[in-house]
Amino acid sequence: MLWQRKQGKAEATITGRVRELNKLARLGILYDSEAVKVYLANSPIQNTTKMKVVDTYTTFLDFRGLRWIAPRYQKITKMFFIPTEQELDLLIVGCGKTTSTVLQTLKEAGIRIGELTMLKWSDINLEYKILSITPEKGSNPRILKISDRLLGMINKLSRQHAPFIFQPSKSMQREYLRIQRKKVAEKLGNPRIKEISFHTFRHWKGTMEYHNTKDIMHVRAILGHKNINSTLIYINIEETMFNNNVDEWITKVAHNVEEETQLINVGYQLVRSINETTAIYKKRK
Repeated sequence: MLWQRKQGKAEATITGRVRELNKLARLGILYDSEAVKVYLANSPIQNTTKMKVVDTYTTFLDFRGLRWIAPRYQKITKMFFIPTEQELDLLIVGCGKTTSTVLQTLKEAGIRIGELTMLKWSDINLEYKILSITPEKGSNPRILKISDRLLGMINKLSRQHAPFIFQPSKSMQREYLRIQRKKVAEKLGNPRIKEISFHTFRHWKGTMEYHNTKDIMHVRAILGHKNINSTLIYINIEETMFNNNVDEWITKVAHNVEEETQLINVGYQLVRSINETTAIYKKRK
């Protein structure tokens, strides 16, 4: 761990790698690279997870001055699961106070669970109702607006994890969600609820922000992506999700700047200006 810190690795990365190495140690194969290959070949875990194990084990061997011929796994890209907003809200309402607040934060801000666990009480600006996000995974820092509802939920939490707002352990947060999500899904008789992860809220946020603005640079800023290619996927998701409604619009006529501002604030897009005081706006149903 110290060696990794000297290389400037993030604590979350170091903790994850140590966890993987401990698993290999418990299996009795930590010092047998061929056995590690067999373990990975027979393991039902996804290729993305296998790639992380390979990277971790390669780093461990590098630390010991050793090498191996690492197996190669390709990432299998699948379309993101995007639930309905009602399904997200049902999960939020069905969980306990703290987990509900975690999920509402993820829904409104679209941040990663690692970024959420790093949130401190000092990151909340009560006057302007904003959160200052400390990035992870090479993302950009950002300041995000939150609702009065979420602000009230956060202020009702205990400060047992101070200076952090939430339990700072990602693994603990995932375990809390797993237990409560299962109960909510069974109670509602909706197995789709079980497919909702913390990251699902981020994908939903990116999709809906693009749907409402059609501004991919805005989505990039909200999600904190440094690489625009990470953001472009939301164009395809949005077009797929809302394709059936592409020709169904609500139209409104604005007669002054105040009416135009009100329409823009609720997602309407300018169609054309009739004259200096009149303009037509539209929004998908």
